Amino acid sequence: MIGVYDYTVILTYLSTVSAMAGIFLAVSGHETAAVILLVVCGMIDLLDGPVARTKKNRTDDEKRFGIQIDSLNDLISFGVLPAVIGFMMRPGFTPEKIIFLLFPLPGLIRLAWFNVQEENRQKETEEKRKYYTGVPITVSSIVMPTCFILFKPLLPDMAYYIFMLVVYAVLGFLYISKVRIRKPHKKGLIILLALGVLALAAIIVRMAVLKLSALG
Repeated sequence: MIGVYDYTVILTYLSTVSAMAGIFLAVSGHETAAVILLVVCGMIDLLDGPVARTKKNRTDDEKRFGIQIDSLNDLISFGVLPAVIGFMMRPGFTPEKIIFLLFPLPGLIRLAWFNVQEENRQKETEEKRKYYTGVPITVSSIVMPTCFILFKPLLPDMAYYIFMLVVYAVLGFLYISKVRIRKPHKKGLIILLALGVLALAAIIVRMAVLKLSALG
């Protein structure tokens, strides 16, 4: 079979499957479950790079393959999945939903440009990248669930919907902006993983509370 199937790519493949499940759930009206899977994809993304780098004898083709599948997965997990979650917040194809329709595009542009720049950089140096140019597309796995946890319970449905339209538009712009973001290393990754666990816990607690309220 073509492709790579060792342990260095398993997490990336798992993230893609999780993202597709999240898309199907969002389309089926299960917003909370879709948001949970968006968080899961974000947590997997934090781990797949360090796991891949533990294999010291990777060939150049395996490294390039890893870069490509990581970007393709990121587009699905952090571009398409959030866009579908946003689109399904309200029924029907209304004009303002062009924001959700276009949301994956700046992510696509950013990922392709990042790959070009990363290949050029790796020809010149083996140092780890210290900064990102533009906000990484994976940030959607932090921003969207945070908004879902903090603001959805507080705002009326229409106000929350309008708020999220603004969030999606701003985030899409930041993907292709020239803002410099320091790349997180070990301590930063641990903090982000901890935040992911807290986000999952908060969403699960919220689901439990809603169920108990419905029963009461």
